[in-house]
Amino acid sequence: MTTDPVGHALRPGPRISTLDLLRGIVLVIMALDHVRDFFHYGLLFGADPTDMATTTPVLFFTRWITHFCAPVFVFLAGTSAFLYGRTRTKAQLSRFLWTRGVWMIFAEFIIMSFGWQFDPRFTFTMMAVFWAIGVSMIALAALVYLPQRVVLGIGLLIVLGHNLLDHLPVQENGLIGTLWDVLHRGGGFQLGPGRMVAIGYPVVPWIGTMALGYAFGRLYAADVSSARRKRTLFGLGFAAVVLFIGLRALNVYGDFTPWVDQPTATYDLLSFLNTTKYPPSLLYLCMTLGPALLFLGFTEGRSLKWGDRLIVFGRVPFFYYIVHIYLIHSLATVAMVLQGQPWQETVLEASLDPKDYADNGFPLWVVYAVWVSVVLAIYFPCRWFARYRAEHKDKWWLSYL
Repeated sequence: MTTDPVGHALRPGPRISTLDLLRGIVLVIMALDHVRDFFHYGLLFGADPTDMATTTPVLFFTRWITHFCAPVFVFLAGTSAFLYGRTRTKAQLSRFLWTRGVWMIFAEFIIMSFGWQFDPRFTFTMMAVFWAIGVSMIALAALVYLPQRVVLGIGLLIVLGHNLLDHLPVQENGLIGTLWDVLHRGGGFQLGPGRMVAIGYPVVPWIGTMALGYAFGRLYAADVSSARRKRTLFGLGFAAVVLFIGLRALNVYGDFTPWVDQPTATYDLLSFLNTTKYPPSLLYLCMTLGPALLFLGFTEGRSLKWGDRLIVFGRVPFFYYIVHIYLIHSLATVAMVLQGQPWQETVLEASLDPKDYADNGFPLWVVYAVWVSVVLAIYFPCRWFARYRAEHKDKWWLSYL
């Protein structure tokens, strides 16, 4: 039997196609958001598409639909940890989680930072989804030693209660302020002269989300029937959606920013749906994970032949993520040059100041066209890598990619 470097037996279990399908769908949707970041008017994070004063319904929903990506990604990472641990000891699972977590943090600071900026000086680093997954995996490496009900309880406590921390009067500067930014508030700090780090994904709510995903994995144990799993998925999904609607309508708890009356009913709906992602609020997580659970309930026990190509993406999420960012940024650099701008504006000298990109960019139909092209272009590399992983299960390092 093949072993990894510390002698652990590798006994991979079968993959669950519905989970891979859901993951593949959110990965494809995620690419739309990143193409918009680079290609829409005001390249590289221009005007906020969820700003009620400036957005349009089409632009808003182009952004809003991508809100499903990060929560599903993190939640299913917890589920995958449970499934990975079915044939391993707690010590083996814990070791994999913390080493994978350290690797994800390294990938965020080096591989993804360069992919977003194309700046070998690393003058700006965004602590984003890889960072959140990495820290959450390290936390889960400790939590897996606890009874699963306790892990579930901790996950619920964090997700349901972390918005109580929103208005704590914690200083904004110094060690305490920076630590609070990392844990809950978000922000940024100077790593050194000319070195800025932005905390886009404060980690506390993401740790709770991954803990819930880990506990959720119990639904896919061998002793749980498909019929029972379907009932539970629908029950949990509807409960999350109802909780979102009820709390959002009351406007008293669950999100840092309440919804407010708008000039039209359409914009009332947009404001109602405009929940907080940074950090992810309770209502944001209910709004996204609820429909995701309903989707898993709908697909449970069904033929998924129609989703085969999407499942390919869901089986190689790390590979997909890296390839699509580098491809999108490269295409944006070409687009910048075609618009008559120096290529350095998206390479080496990349700025996050919207004023620097106000005269660049394309309408939304171009964004959608580039998005479809990017997804089609990376399908074949992803299919190759998925097959390579499936055919080389004896290579321990592939579980980190």
